Amino acid sequence: MNRLAVAAGLLFLVSFSGAAFAASAPDPSGTWNRGDGNAKVRIAPCGSNICATNVWIKDTSGGEAVGDKLVMTLKPKSADTLTGKAFDAKRALTYAIQLKVAGQKLVTRGCLVGGLVCKSVSWSRAR
Repeated sequence: MNRLAVAAGLLFLVSFSGAAFAASAPDPSGTWNRGDGNAKVRIAPCGSNICATNVWIKDTSGGEAVGDKLVMTLKPKSADTLTGKAFDAKRALTYAIQLKVAGQKLVTRGCLVGGLVCKSVSWSRAR
């Protein structure tokens, strides 16, 4: 479960196909503070994907580090939600992921084992 928490903490480092989202798709780009105060991530294009990269970690004892990255492939599910897959190379794990963007708030939900083990994390846009 710690691996799932770490990955959720990485904001499920987001990678998307293409350089930008369609106008109607939610846009999680930017820097986000994790709700527990332990991490800050930047979501931005990386190659043909979008990545979420840890840019600050308060407590590294859980295995998180600055520079950890999730590469995601996402598609719009609704006006405020993206779904897809996230790959965490550091842990060699692929997660099913959902990102819900609502103004200055973001909620990520990552699942392993066919959806049997899931974790949601709340984020606020960094100022």
